[in-house]
Amino acid sequence: MRLIGLPPSRRVWFFDLDNTLHDARARIFPAMHDQINAYLMRRFELDEAGANAMRRGFWEKYGTTMEGLVRHHGTRPAEFLRATHQLPELADMVVRTLGVARYFDAVYSIENTRYLGKPSVAGFRMLLRKHHLAPARCALVDDMLENLRTAKRLGMATVWVSPERRSVPYVDLRIGSVTQLPGLVFRYAH
Repeated sequence: MRLIGLPPSRRVWFFDLDNTLHDARARIFPAMHDQINAYLMRRFELDEAGANAMRRGFWEKYGTTMEGLVRHHGTRPAEFLRATHQLPELADMVVRTLGVARYFDAVYSIENTRYLGKPSVAGFRMLLRKHHLAPARCALVDDMLENLRTAKRLGMATVWVSPERRSVPYVDLRIGSVTQLPGLVFRYAH
């Protein structure tokens, strides 16, 4: 396991928000899906089934609906996010509610990476450069394998938050819940 390379206190940890620090499946994602579908229905004069199909199709092909809209329809990311993500303070609220805000130096959204979201290599590099960080000093904790694959290619340690038991070559550590991380990291580091 590569997490041993640095003591946990010397490693820079990047945490994904949705389905890593909190479960977004029950309320957050359905609310976002409704907002995205409403936007697509207005913009493209679609019925709900058509909007849902467009949203899901772009998400499956590009990882986000926004990326598909940018590529195929020239949508401006800021316009899309204003119309579809009516939870701008969610990340701060989650870390405060979990009682872990004091452990985070910063909270970043896709806007901070010029809309180059994960798994874009350029988005990762932008954050690493901004903070003068060597990838080998960093770890990404995420529930999405494609994001972890990019982080590993860059030289970061990777932690997969998933109930799945399979082994993945670019995952250094798999945990069922982010709450398991502190005990495991400190155990492996000593």
